[in-house]
Amino acid sequence: MKILIAATPLTGHVNPMLAIGRAAAARGDTVLMLSDPAFRPKVEAAGLRFTGYPDNGSAAYRETELPAGPERYRREFERRFIDPMPVQAETLRRLIADEAPDVIVAGSMFLGVLPLLLDTAPRPPIVTVNVSFLFLERPDYAPVGLGLPPARDQAERVRYAALKAGMDAAFANPVRAYTDGQLARLGLPPLPASLPHSIVVLPDLFLQSTVPGFEYDYGALPPGVRFIGLLQPPAPPAPLPEWWPELEAANAAGRPVVLATQGTLANADFGELVEPTLAALADRDDLLVLATTGGRPTAALRGPIPANTRVSEFLPFRELLPRVSVLVTNGGYGSVSQALAAGVPIVSAGLTEDKAEVNARIDWSGAGLNLATNAPSVDQLRTAVTRVLDEPGFRRRAGALQASFATRDALSGIMTAIDDLGAAGPVRGVGAGLAVPLRRSA
Repeated sequence: MKILIAATPLTGHVNPMLAIGRAAAARGDTVLMLSDPAFRPKVEAAGLRFTGYPDNGSAAYRETELPAGPERYRREFERRFIDPMPVQAETLRRLIADEAPDVIVAGSMFLGVLPLLLDTAPRPPIVTVNVSFLFLERPDYAPVGLGLPPARDQAERVRYAALKAGMDAAFANPVRAYTDGQLARLGLPPLPASLPHSIVVLPDLFLQSTVPGFEYDYGALPPGVRFIGLLQPPAPPAPLPEWWPELEAANAAGRPVVLATQGTLANADFGELVEPTLAALADRDDLLVLATTGGRPTAALRGPIPANTRVSEFLPFRELLPRVSVLVTNGGYGSVSQALAAGVPIVSAGLTEDKAEVNARIDWSGAGLNLATNAPSVDQLRTAVTRVLDEPGFRRRAGALQASFATRDALSGIMTAIDDLGAAGPVRGVGAGLAVPLRRSA
């Protein structure tokens, strides 16, 4: 089978798609991966073919002239994901003509698939793989993005509806109108719903990389949505850090291990989370504290490194997390998912990108504490980490989610989805519920 994989050019988005590509190639499929040329070396090092489109730094764009708030977040979202949509779609159409893929596998924020999904022209089936929370419209009327837990009663639903009206006016409706404008210039109809909801319901299949226990109850899900569990990214090629024997010794002695990370995107200022975490735990001789800078130089951490702390640019989470007692994170979905799949409880603090929603689910699920801020204080972090270490309920709930993750093999589920769609052949029409298979020629 010929598979075209389209990945948003961010490390946390490319890595899961790279795992899919390697699994497909290993079973004999022909795989071509599309992203920004900056990721060519990484993709080709994995043994996959690569082709690029000019993202021009869109995916990592940060608005620096506007204060935090809906206008800034709207502009960042438009620049990162919507502005590249036309060139992404043009590239996909060219590759469909030149490569004739049987299936397209796209990351959820690679919006270049939307013009194909909204067109009535024949196309390969499209499966979208989500690397974030499930962003369907909520049945309790909560706006997407504020990190609100499920409503407990009618009064809360009324309050949520009022908040949603404000959010729709300030963010969701302008983003939808901006997207519809791009689509109109391509001669295509508007979105059938809000942009996040459309991303979920339009593809032929939408694969959610978590387990139901880490998602809210949306009632009857759209027919194309499947939960697949943990999509484990490829292990980094870097060797284990030189201090790894200290970690093994800590585990053997029953000494708790705390890991702090700000991921690979929202890590421009370690003063937001990593540095105050190290300060909060500096006097805990009973702990081993680990920190990763997500690819930035470790020298970017300001101030002396405490005696109980070890730091690396990258850490092998697959090998590391089963040895960790608590993860302190700003809420990157991939790191959170890996931690929960390993049964590790979490202290989270982050509101940018999708982090308010991810972190709200940590708190709601009982698998950790959400500090609901971009910049927690040293005292807040000290108290939260101590609670999660000392109160067994957090680890019990993380362990229950671990057991649920263990029942799902994400790569197997993705390969099954690819095979199901590939067997159906090309489709014509709009969306999962409307796409019609075309008869294959003999």
